[in-house]
Amino acid sequence: MDRNKIAILVSGAGTNAINIIEYFEKNSVADVTLVVSNKTDALAVEKAQNKGVKTIVFNNETFKKNGEVLDYLRSESIDFIVLAGFLVKIPSDIIHAYPNKIVNLHPSLLPKFGGKGMYGKHVHRAVIKAQESESGISIHFVNEEYDEGAIIFQAKVSVEKTDTFKLLSQKIQQLEHRFFPKVIEQVISKSL
Repeated sequence: MDRNKIAILVSGAGTNAINIIEYFEKNSVADVTLVVSNKTDALAVEKAQNKGVKTIVFNNETFKKNGEVLDYLRSESIDFIVLAGFLVKIPSDIIHAYPNKIVNLHPSLLPKFGGKGMYGKHVHRAVIKAQESESGISIHFVNEEYDEGAIIFQAKVSVEKTDTFKLLSQKIQQLEHRFFPKVIEQVISKSL
């Protein structure tokens, strides 16, 4: 049986993308065969190339249009899509072509602190400002609304009164690295 092909979509440094690539090098039912970015200077692109993973960059306007990106994903025989710090809304043609095969990781306990503009440090600052006692990660399917797809998995961490957004970010990143690849593997295994 052929292994599933995963495309990871990234906009930034790519610590989760590299963690996922390394996880699937050693495990399971799939391979990361493509990293797609909307930024030519995304550090994740260089890191993926160093790992021998094919990369491509599309500008934001191309991502927002139906057609071109989906055609490329199909030409690469992509079976599953992972958003790892990708900051562009996924067009409806891709969502419809990959039902329950696009997952995102969000750095809060959805539905709290989700939606447009809520990513990275913005989320952590909002959590601290709201004096939440806990935060965490939410791994969810992607639909046509920001952070509103069905939640697959959540993990929590305590927020201490002394936590800065940087400290909270580090706690959240540990959860991301620990759980995201395993949950992706489980979702792919269930879809086979």
